[in-house]
Amino acid sequence: MANKRFDLEQIQIALQKREKKYLRPWIEELQPYDLGQIFFKLNGIYKTHFVNMLEPENIAELLEELETEEQQEVLSKLGPEKTSKVLNRMSSDEVADLMGGLEEHSVQSLLKGMERDEADKVLTLLHYPEDTAGGKMTLEYVSVYDFYTVEEVIQYLRREAPTAETVYYVYVIDADDKLVGVVSLRELLIAQPHTPIPEIMYERIISVPAEMDQEEVAKIMERYNFLAIPVIDEEHHLLGIITVDDVIDVLIEEAQEDISKLSAVGQTEMDVLTHPFSSARRRIPWLVLLLFIGMFTASILGSFERTIEQVTALTLFMPMIAGMTGNTGTQSLALVIRGLSSGQLTRDKYWQILKQEGIVGIIIGTVCSLLIIGMVTFWKGDVFLGLVVGASLWFTLLLGTLAGTLIPLTLDLLKVDPTVASGPLITTLNDVFSLLIYFGFATLFIQHLL
Repeated sequence: MANKRFDLEQIQIALQKREKKYLRPWIEELQPYDLGQIFFKLNGIYKTHFVNMLEPENIAELLEELETEEQQEVLSKLGPEKTSKVLNRMSSDEVADLMGGLEEHSVQSLLKGMERDEADKVLTLLHYPEDTAGGKMTLEYVSVYDFYTVEEVIQYLRREAPTAETVYYVYVIDADDKLVGVVSLRELLIAQPHTPIPEIMYERIISVPAEMDQEEVAKIMERYNFLAIPVIDEEHHLLGIITVDDVIDVLIEEAQEDISKLSAVGQTEMDVLTHPFSSARRRIPWLVLLLFIGMFTASILGSFERTIEQVTALTLFMPMIAGMTGNTGTQSLALVIRGLSSGQLTRDKYWQILKQEGIVGIIIGTVCSLLIIGMVTFWKGDVFLGLVVGASLWFTLLLGTLAGTLIPLTLDLLKVDPTVASGPLITTLNDVFSLLIYFGFATLFIQHLL
């Protein structure tokens, strides 16, 4: 193990022989992620031996890298005493996230074993909804009063740094604990020791209220490139801070939620392994809706039955017309959703994006229509059939592009989450209109086709 790469068989042998002196120095140099990889590759009793060999600090770091279910599995290998030590060494926001997925009696049991101050911090965070700034903030930050000097702040920072989530920003409060400024670690290091903090702090503070949605917080931090942002109440009291690592988790979570909605599988089904009945329950409402729309599509085809009987070659191009329309609609939908999610697409730009996608639809429709007219004419030797297919494709591609743009924009104006305009819904609606246009053109020019 001199190269620090872990060999599972060697680890199991060392655990079996209880060779703690052999494993401890090696374990100390591993990252929390690597510890997690080893834990989940071990079998049965080896997991318990491995966790018991770790110090509470190592286990706390390991837990902060895991999902809730994985955290619970690790904790199940510890006794009550060691569990309490581990929880006391974790950051308060991580413990709150862990307990948020547990039953009430389990939460109370864990809180009783924790130190009073740490348990109070966790209880404070549990009062806020999980997807708000209050639910995402940590209470491990550094704050000083506005009468401190630079030297006093640095001395205080040395004492508090080991338990703080970040030391890059020091927050300045007044006698009423109201946030009045912020000073960076860089400013502290280059300032003269006896300089009063108010002389070097920034007073134009960008902060967020505790009830703000986590996605809005993420957008603000992304906009200003902050490593952390303070959370305040209505009276401007400093409640906590949100750090960049938590924001990364939020961005991943929101992206997964949007993808799941666009896929019409339910926002919690991005977990690949889930109960079949739970998975089916989330999908069925969407599929039933699409089923009824599909029946409407079938009735449209029924009304053009005579046209199809007279020119059977029309059925050859039906999947292509419907498929191309759905594809271009989904492309526009993805573009608009990305713009809305990133904040680039504000309401004053709605007309601009609609105009842009309309022009795109015309260009795509013209190119694809000219190609299909040539191919159909060459294949079937019928220029009128080529013109009907080409004209239908031109109008349906334009319609699909505009539908994929207009539907999410309309939902956003109505203050409805635009991701509910899922890909399957857009595709199915475009199928209806594309087939209506296609067979409408065919019926209109049926004499030429015959």
